[in-house]
Amino acid sequence: MIDQIEIGGRSVGINCPVFIIAEMSGNHNQSYQKALEILHAAKEAGADAVKLQTYTPDTITINCDNEYFKILEGSTWAGQTLYELYRKAYTPWDWHPKLQEEAEQLGITLFSTPFDITSVDFLNKINVPAYKVASFELVDISLIEYIARQGKPIIMSTGMGTLDEIEEAVLAIRKNDNQQIILLKCASDYPARAEDMNLNTIPDMMEKFGLPAGLSDHTLSREVSVAAVALGACVIEKHLTLSRADDGPDAGFSLEPHEFKDMVNAVRLTEKALGKITYKPTESELKNRIFRRSLFVVSNAKAGESVTADNVRSIRPGNGLHTRHFKEIIGQKFTRDVQKGTPFNLDMLKSSGIPDIK
Repeated sequence: MIDQIEIGGRSVGINCPVFIIAEMSGNHNQSYQKALEILHAAKEAGADAVKLQTYTPDTITINCDNEYFKILEGSTWAGQTLYELYRKAYTPWDWHPKLQEEAEQLGITLFSTPFDITSVDFLNKINVPAYKVASFELVDISLIEYIARQGKPIIMSTGMGTLDEIEEAVLAIRKNDNQQIILLKCASDYPARAEDMNLNTIPDMMEKFGLPAGLSDHTLSREVSVAAVALGACVIEKHLTLSRADDGPDAGFSLEPHEFKDMVNAVRLTEKALGKITYKPTESELKNRIFRRSLFVVSNAKAGESVTADNVRSIRPGNGLHTRHFKEIIGQKFTRDVQKGTPFNLDMLKSSGIPDIK
């Protein structure tokens, strides 16, 4: 079982703080200034990393408008060809090192998704700390093998993938002497519906592959990511835009900065709530133990009078004898007069016939 890997100087994985990635994608709308603003917004919102996508229209597809390259109706990007979409959405490569430098100054990790060998080489040249494999590239085994050979951590989305396809991709990485893998559950729909997320797959994925797992979340909610963390997700990836009104290629399924910050805060609170496995009271609880139930004298009792359910009861607070001994003291005799409201203790009973109470 691989529990943790290191990305940008921090441990990511099981029993580590959740690694929260803000996906910039094409939300910069070809404006470098806007890309900088998204980077700063991610830092301000509490993200641990910003992820880019490294391709050009020509490295990811070809300029062709026949039926195979047209995006079908019902899609967020319907009516365009793949080439047209990627021409709008791609991040210019000369931005990468400048954004990387800015990220270093901000203290936030920046890495990217390569989509072909040339982009892997480019990202290796600028020394990104990790690679992301997108869901659509899960079946590009040659590309995955090439990424694996760079010897860096790999976060791999599994959207659309069957169990066999995920196994094949993981094996391709492992065969190339790279064990630094984190898998992301993903529903490759834009935006995705909560009912299609099947988050219970996350712990199963961790068990089946012996790897940390997380979520690439394309829903417009924060709750789905929070639920994933509760199930053991160690990475959350979510698209970030300055404004959905900007109408960028991915804006329609991206969170705005205040929404992203709310999600981060909810994830961090969930982490605190999950805590650790323990059956010990907390410090705060220890203070409140005095208000538990215990045995009290609830009506005035005379010396020689028997203890009954009418004069001794289990009530709050907890200053009296433990309630487990109630049956043992019934019928015993009081040795002295006792006032109503007095915590019951064994000194009130005659010595003969007193049960061995500990």
